[in-house]
This record gives sequence, structure tokens and C-alpha cells, in this order.
Amino acid sequence: MAAPMAAAAARAALWAADVAAAGPLRLGAARFTGSRWSGSSSALGGILSVPSRWNGSSSALGRILSIPSRWNGSSSALGSLLGIPAEAPPAALGQHPPPVATDKEEQKRLLENRPDQPPQPKVLRIAIIGAPNAGKSTLCNQLLGRKVFPVSKKVHTTRCKARGVITHEDTQLIILDTPGLTNPLKAKRHNLDEAMLTDPWDSMKHADLVLVLVDVSDHWTRNSLSKEVLKCLSQFPHIPSVLVLNKVDILKKKFLLLEIATDLTEGIVNGKKLEVKSSPKQDSRSSVKPPLHLTQASPPESKVPGSPFGQEENQAQEGSGLDRSSDAGAAGTGEGPKHHGAKDLKEMKGWPHFQEIFMLAALRGEEVDTLKRYLLMQAKPGPWEFHSDVLTSQSPQEICDNIIREKLLEYLPLEVPYGVTQVTDVWEEGECGELLIVQSLLVPRESHKRMLIGRGGKVISRIAQEAGQDLMNAFLCEVRLKLKVEVKG
Repeated sequence: MAAPMAAAAARAALWAADVAAAGPLRLGAARFTGSRWSGSSSALGGILSVPSRWNGSSSALGRILSIPSRWNGSSSALGSLLGIPAEAPPAALGQHPPPVATDKEEQKRLLENRPDQPPQPKVLRIAIIGAPNAGKSTLCNQLLGRKVFPVSKKVHTTRCKARGVITHEDTQLIILDTPGLTNPLKAKRHNLDEAMLTDPWDSMKHADLVLVLVDVSDHWTRNSLSKEVLKCLSQFPHIPSVLVLNKVDILKKKFLLLEIATDLTEGIVNGKKLEVKSSPKQDSRSSVKPPLHLTQASPPESKVPGSPFGQEENQAQEGSGLDRSSDAGAAGTGEGPKHHGAKDLKEMKGWPHFQEIFMLAALRGEEVDTLKRYLLMQAKPGPWEFHSDVLTSQSPQEICDNIIREKLLEYLPLEVPYGVTQVTDVWEEGECGELLIVQSLLVPRESHKRMLIGRGGKVISRIAQEAGQDLMNAFLCEVRLKLKVEVKG
């Protein structure tokens, strides 16, 4: 008993030293750089024919996209893209997140502990949904400030729902990381559990807000939401939804962002009609892009309760005013969005009831902090679910399995990693407080074993080294990881 307590104390001291040395945590500090994105005459501003007067705190573009004035400064995604002059950086969102307990019983005690909530706590449960490989787990890790969810370029890295916890002052955000929405045929192809089909739907049932993540770098899918996502949104129309365009740093033609946003929202954001008009196509060899124009086409009676046009002053003080009683899809009626049937969904490419749009690059952390601040402002009064020392609902063994599987997906070809079974043989604390882990990787064929070991053991060694480093960052202690490869009996 004394050894685990001593190890926990050592990890706490290491965490405190790390916090003191590194200072406040800053997520999303990076910006879209380069002179072409700065100033009132930015390239994108010219392409969109945006006058310089739009670059103020209450820009017309911000109003059309129903983004409150406080998000139209240099800290917002649109502000960066439109070249709004830089402002003083906002205050940091708190210190470094706590480490994950290495002992299963210690983590269990933390999860069972009574939340140390303030007198007037606030909470927000957030479901993140999207197509496989859209970057959901990457965004979750960036929001949390520590990697606890597996990330891979291959689809279906996340195999079950897991919760991440962000505690900041009097507010707790509970992030429901879910598997990518898929269908039974694809689930069978990748040997996925039935939970992969049901977990995203279960998460929606408990969510106060849903983030729909779209990979804008994928030109095959970026202009329409998948049928699975549309079906999920239509089943829960009362839950406020926010569109998040991810991987915008990879998109070379930034002027396409507003066209993509128009397609994914059916031209309506928070009940306001969004129109993007382009001139006739020019010679494709020309470097001059056709100008795009945004026009506001909402009726005067759109100033209803819950409308950002009618509540701008309140929004500046209380948040962006997400209110289930006046959903964004009403388009000036003040009523919630209607339920869309199967026939409607078949003809839809986007969702006309999004309340906000965010553009970010989760992998690089660009504009993640802006989204995080927005989420904190949407929290409603309510009891916390977790103690402030909890970072995730996962057990340490689950984190370990997930991170090792991430490396298997990264280094093994085709469908090979989906057939690997992981068995933990040893999980114990060493004499000097280090964590000793021995895991067996069971594969169905001898050829898969040779593939996993690699020539001279290079592949398995690299997997063990990289997974061990990620585990050290999650647990904040030294980790010695040994992997064995065997053929299933």
C-alpha cells in the first residue's frame, strides 16, 4: 500500500513541477500566418469582397454566420482567416491537466469520489460525432490538454465511447468521444463490435450539445454530411448542434471554406440564410480566384427570442445564447427544428439547424482554444459528475490498450491490425516507482507475426518505444513497456 501511495505522491510532485516550469497551458496558440492573411486587405478578404469596415468587432460576416461579436476578434477562426488585426491574447484557461492514475484501484477511487464542486457549479455534456477519421479523438485530446484517446490515420481507431473531463474554475465539461458513425456493412468488414454502431447514438441521448466534425481536406466528402450523421442529428433535433470544420490548415484554397460551410448548413446558420455567390468560372490556369459575395437574406421578423440579432447585447455578457426553447433551425419562427423523415434526409446534403460554425486545425491546436472557451460559456447550472482530479473515465489499462492499438494501426498494413488481440500479462510497479507493462499481441497467422515483428525486430521495437512515450505523457511517470508477439492457438 505504501509503494502505490509513494508513487502517486511522486507523480503529483512531478506534475506540480511540470506546471510551475511550463506556466499556463495555452491550447490553440497558433494562427494562420503569413502577410496574405493579415490586415483589412487580406487575400481572403479580397476574394470574398469583404470591406475593411467588416473587420470590426461586430463584422457583417460574423452576423451572417451568427457568430457573436466577441468571436469576431483575432482569437476566432474566422477572424484569423479574414485577417482581422491582432489583439491582446486572452487569459489562459487554467493550468496543466492532472495525470491519469496508473493503478486501477486508484483510478476507481477517483471516479467514485464525491465531486469537489463549488457552491454554484456548471456543467455541459458534449457529444462529438462525425465520419470515421474526421479527427474526433485528436480534438478531444487537444481540448483535454493531454493525450488519453488513440489517434490514427486509419478509420475506426476509437472502438468504444469514452469520456474526457475538463474542469475549469466553476465549470465542468464532459466530452463524449465516440466511434465514427458507420453502417453494419462497414462494421462487419473491419471486424467491429456491435457497440461501434450503438455508442454514438447512446452518447447523443446524454448530450447537452453536439459537435459535428467534418474533415475539409477530404474533397470527396467535405461538401456533404454522411447519411449516418444526418440520421443521428434528425433523431435528436432538440439538442443544439455546432458545425466544426477540421483540418483547415491542409486546405490550400481557403476561399472554399465558405462554400463548404454553405453546403453543410443548407445555406442556413442559426436561422439566418447564408448566400455565397461566385462569378462565372474563369480560366483554371489563372491564379486569380473568382470573387465570392455574402448577402444576408433573413426577414425583419427574425429578431425573435433566441435570435443572435435580437440578443447581441445579452450574448456579449452571457455567452452565445444556446437555448433549446428557440432552436437555430426555426429561421425566424422561434420554433424548434422539425423532424426530418427518411425521404427528407435522402435529399439533404447538410443540416440547416447548426447554431455556430468553427474552423480549426485540431492536430496543430489552431483555434481549439477558441472552441474551448465557447463550450465553457455554454455550460448551464448543474452538479458536476466527476472530481476535479479526474481527466478521463477510462481505466489505465484501457488507455494502454488503446495507445498500443493506435501504433498497430499506424505501422501494420491493410486489415492486419484489426485482427490483433491484446492480452496484458504484467502490470506492476517497479522498485523505483516505474510502471512495468508486458503485453502479448496475438495474431491469426504466422505471416502477420513476421509483419508485426519486422526485419530485425524494428517494427515491434518502434511500436513499443512510441507507445511507451505516450503512456509516460499520460501517466507522468516512467513506463517500461515490453511487447510479445504470438500466433493464436
